[in-house]
Amino acid sequence: MSSNLNVQTKNLNNMKRFLFTTLFSIFFATIINAQPPAGDANVGDVYGADITVDKNVSAKELKSMLQAGPIQANITGEVVEVCANKGCWMKLKLEDESVVTVKMKDYGFFVPTKLTGKRVMVNGKIEMATTSVAELKHFAEDAKQPQSEIDKITEPKTEVKIMASGIKVII
Repeated sequence: MSSNLNVQTKNLNNMKRFLFTTLFSIFFATIINAQPPAGDANVGDVYGADITVDKNVSAKELKSMLQAGPIQANITGEVVEVCANKGCWMKLKLEDESVVTVKMKDYGFFVPTKLTGKRVMVNGKIEMATTSVAELKHFAEDAKQPQSEIDKITEPKTEVKIMASGIKVII
């Protein structure tokens, strides 16, 4: 009976070791993956799908086009901010100085923080949408804004949003 107990204890210890190793591996992989991808964001680099849609939209015509609903198009601008945690969103300044939020479709790709300051062409679904207070606060946290600024966010915001399929560095 004592040898049976020793075998059970040994099996339990092995299971504990296996469980600990598995959980540690998942935790470590999460930490490693919770960073924007490395890269210099050189001219010609593409993140996500290659840009194949011919329809280019200027900032001037954008808002009037969106009155009819969402559009699938390309738009160019300067990246002014990238999510520092994963590279899962960015802010794009258009030629009329307006700033739009760009998220990556289905979290299927991410962009490096070195994309900040670069001129890019974004292809995706462009629409007017309301961003909730919770999401605005999440963006502010990702951007490492001070808590005092995050606390000032109390109203949702209606803005132009882009769900990017692909992003190409052009300058």
